[in-house]
Amino acid sequence: MSADKRAAALGLAAGLVGWSLVVPRFPSRWHPVPQAVVSTALALLSRAPLGLRPPQVWSGLRLGAATASSVAAGVAVTTALPRARNELDGRELPAGVLRWLLLGIPLGTVWSEEAAFRGTLGTVAAGAFGPTGGSLLQSAAFGLSHIADARSTGMPVLPTALVTGAAGWLFGWLHDRTGSLLAPMLAHLAINEAGAVAALSVQRSARARRARADANTPKNR
Repeated sequence: MSADKRAAALGLAAGLVGWSLVVPRFPSRWHPVPQAVVSTALALLSRAPLGLRPPQVWSGLRLGAATASSVAAGVAVTTALPRARNELDGRELPAGVLRWLLLGIPLGTVWSEEAAFRGTLGTVAAGAFGPTGGSLLQSAAFGLSHIADARSTGMPVLPTALVTGAAGWLFGWLHDRTGSLLAPMLAHLAINEAGAVAALSVQRSARARRARADANTPKNR
């Protein structure tokens, strides 16, 4: 574990956090191209073992699918809680919902973040600091990279960073456990897609209730 490797890992982590502050400044029509291009380039340049071919991919598929199913079920149960529904109702959703669901989340978020943080940074950090230290570095950087998102959406910064950091640790564990990036990708996809669909459903129901209430309100003459 040379000083050069540690410096490279820390520099990469800082660069990814800095990149997260730059991305929101791009025109929305560009998304998710910049994220996907940069993350793919990093994975290729670092020669990170992504495990997207047999036999690792089958292990990633099994554990990833099981985790994704549990996550989706958890989101469905949580959505029934009044507090969660209130938060989802107040969530600001991007324009072009279909594009967001089919392209923005899978490519701009899931692939881009998993290739950059678990694939590239996770590999480089583990080589510099060992498995435990590497996992801590990539999960910390992942949490810090969501500060810009938290500020732009009005979410509390510290809780958002802590929760996403914990998610980053889980995604890293899935990657290490299976040797395949597919496992954390499936779990990550389930979290984001289930949360997005839940928000859309809650907001649609809220609009329908408000429309019915307005229709039943006597009009002043």
